[in-house]
Amino acid sequence: MDLRSLNKEELNIVLKEWGLKSFRVNQIYDWFHVKLIRDYNEMTNVSKELRMRLNEEYPLNCIKIDRVQESRLDGTRKYLHRLSDGNYVESVFMRYRHGNSVCISSQVGCKMGCRFCASTLDGFERNLTPAEMLDQIYSITRDTGERISNVVVMGTGEPMDNYDNVVKFYRLLTDENGLNISGRNVTVSTCGIVPGIMKLAEENLTLTLALSLHATTDEKRKELMPIANTYSIRELMEACKTYFEKTGRRVSFEYALVAGVNDTATDAKELIALAREAKAHVNLIPVNPIKERDYRRGSREAIEAFKNSLEKNRINCTIRREMGTDIDGACGQLRRRKLAEG
Repeated sequence: MDLRSLNKEELNIVLKEWGLKSFRVNQIYDWFHVKLIRDYNEMTNVSKELRMRLNEEYPLNCIKIDRVQESRLDGTRKYLHRLSDGNYVESVFMRYRHGNSVCISSQVGCKMGCRFCASTLDGFERNLTPAEMLDQIYSITRDTGERISNVVVMGTGEPMDNYDNVVKFYRLLTDENGLNISGRNVTVSTCGIVPGIMKLAEENLTLTLALSLHATTDEKRKELMPIANTYSIRELMEACKTYFEKTGRRVSFEYALVAGVNDTATDAKELIALAREAKAHVNLIPVNPIKERDYRRGSREAIEAFKNSLEKNRINCTIRREMGTDIDGACGQLRRRKLAEG
């Protein structure tokens, strides 16, 4: 067990068995989640004996930076992190005018099988712990020396398939005694696991839920996303409406535009109807080409025309700013290269 996966109350329970006072537990929690230590020996106000015992009984399974690629275009950094068991995950650091953002992974590999995503090509290995998700942010913060203000759980993996750990991660990330990142600045993306969306609606969280929609009919969505064989678009819309009613937070539709597949005038018309029904924001994504698939992105003019058709119908819509296109910015690409190298 990595103690960084525990909230303050849980840490108190574990360490009070050692006879530690609450103030000492608070110090340790602060070292973990504010000072972002990677070694117990960094805890200078804790005795050597306690540091040794902590290291023996609860070693920190810190991730290590294996590789960093920095974009010459916009300064975006793609990180390949090595986990304590030898697995690898990716994270991305992006600078925006409104603050620095990090996109993290929630699983090693992915079992969802979305056709346009490289994350799924090597299959699924395991879930990440809350500490491993936090450590992607902590590692990048230490490396850049810059504060992170926005976090998106939109890297490798399906967050709803690692539900309990993702919710625990969110609560630790937004804890006022830790990094204290605003809950409204955290986005969690799902390919559309309906029970997870319904459960999340009851958690009383202020995060932004992003639904990877990518198609407006069940038939077309099944071609792109195997999860559509389990949950229909009708079920997804009902879940999105429930989420909005319970939380007051509108869902964001992620829509990767694939030339000749889902970018027609008919697609735009159907997307307008779905977004209006769910009161959703639409985030258009020019698809990232991967060599294992033959999907292509449309021209800039075609993407702008699609966006304009939505806006003319009063659908709140943005085109995701492309970051890191020269550094394997898309999910799973850098990890795949590492695995291929052996």
